[in-house]
Amino acid sequence: MKKVILFLFLVISTCFFAQVPFDKNSVLNFQKKLNASYADKRTSPLTTKDLKSFKKLDFFPSDKQFFVIAQFIRTPKEQPFEMPTSTKRKPMYIKYGEAHFVLKGKKLKLNVYRNLEFSNNPSYKDNLFLPFTDLTSGVESYGGGRYIDLKIPSENTIMIDFNKAYNPYCAYNQEYSCPIPPEENDLKVKIYAGVKKFH
Repeated sequence: MKKVILFLFLVISTCFFAQVPFDKNSVLNFQKKLNASYADKRTSPLTTKDLKSFKKLDFFPSDKQFFVIAQFIRTPKEQPFEMPTSTKRKPMYIKYGEAHFVLKGKKLKLNVYRNLEFSNNPSYKDNLFLPFTDLTSGVESYGGGRYIDLKIPSENTIMIDFNKAYNPYCAYNQEYSCPIPPEENDLKVKIYAGVKKFH
């Protein structure tokens, strides 16, 4: 009986993974849109000086090993908390769930958060926030960590594409107030994916 259950699990898992393969074009499209936003003075976080010489952001090479399908565990009994930022501002967040996955042979976990203010806005009600640091932080990538935007999953899995990790605006301009990734979201691996540090 156990062998039958295991077989069915493997079949279901194989079918699911086949439906959501790593999409390099999606990563390239993400990079293109981000570069366009930073090049436009109406939407760019860059200082006036940096905007004048801006060509494009520096990204790690796209790599499918940094695309993971994590087990998502909902944590509904969490209490709201003030997330520290680079300024005195402390927006209210709540831990929405946990993403468990394996990367580079290590079992890892990241907490996924929801901004309470944004959750009341119909346009952002399905948005989740994944801030993290890793062993590239302060070396190849921004020392203050990076972010990934996610959507509330309908199943017990969630796709995390570290190739779409981006820097907070504070990496480019200190006038912005940016959430600081909680210590529990510090990954003890090197994430060679997403946006590199600026300058």
